[in-house]
Amino acid sequence: MTGTLAATFWPSHRTASSSLSAATRNVILVIAGACLITLGAKIQVPFWPVPLTLQILAVSVIAAAYGLRLGLLTVALYLGAGAMGLPVFAGALAGPAALIGPTAGFLAGFLVMAAIIGAAADRGLDRSFASLIGIMAIANVIVFIPGLLWLGTWTGYGAKLLETGFSPFIVGTAVKTLLGAAIMPAAWAILNRLRG
Repeated sequence: MTGTLAATFWPSHRTASSSLSAATRNVILVIAGACLITLGAKIQVPFWPVPLTLQILAVSVIAAAYGLRLGLLTVALYLGAGAMGLPVFAGALAGPAALIGPTAGFLAGFLVMAAIIGAAADRGLDRSFASLIGIMAIANVIVFIPGLLWLGTWTGYGAKLLETGFSPFIVGTAVKTLLGAAIMPAAWAILNRLRG
């Protein structure tokens, strides 16, 4: 079993006559994915300095649905849009300031998360909850590494760092990991049913 959910749902054909349609499909998927991450950023619980959002869930599901290449392109577009000043991030920060602010490490971690989950999806590991839950859990934990390292430059590297950048997010991250790992097999089941 190979192929991502997006490629199976909307296949592209690599011939000269269809290369434009394949490129168009990829552009549409990447833009739609960046919009979904933006929506996830706007659904938030306003902790400071790092709000609790649905961005991680959005990045997880997009990477699992798109695979490595399109998943990374989608996150890169999202970050690039924010760097250019579009209001895609959580909170009021936009432009280059957001990429050096307290949440910058978490934003950078989204690229790592997309790479891990996307590579797993390319290998067909997104089709079952049992295989995907571990991968998503690892990817979610890894996001905290650059996130906390950078946030520590703002809060200090002690109890305050864990209090503001880790402890409030443990339960939410666990729930989002479970939800993300459940969404993909369910989406595959629906797609397979529709395909007969």
